[in-house]
Amino acid sequence: MLVKSNKEIETGVLPDKELFVAMERYNNELEKAGVLISLDGLHPSSKGARVSFSNGKTVVTDGPFQNPEELVAGFWVIKTTSKEEAVQWAQKIPFKDGLVEIRQIQEMSDFPEEIQQTINSKQGL
Repeated sequence: MLVKSNKEIETGVLPDKELFVAMERYNNELEKAGVLISLDGLHPSSKGARVSFSNGKTVVTDGPFQNPEELVAGFWVIKTTSKEEAVQWAQKIPFKDGLVEIRQIQEMSDFPEEIQQTINSKQGL
């Protein structure tokens, strides 16, 4: 679950104490349910950089970046049995305002057999 950024987050405004407490309860609920794998928040893009690749060349661009709603401000990695279950967990996030995008992490089984075999043989599996 990717937490999308906004202008407040990008200017470094921290949530109020109430939200921190509610988020801690939510995170504990995820952990007790056995679905939480990882979670973290990210600093504003003004403290970051982008590395872009084109025709074998790299370009480094320091933040801040435009369009905060397109940026990621934090994430939860959870393991659920379905997209619907992930949506149910996302609906419990105690945000007053915000946007969370749900995406599935690719696993080896998502790739064609020939790719799996190539990678497995290089890893000695």
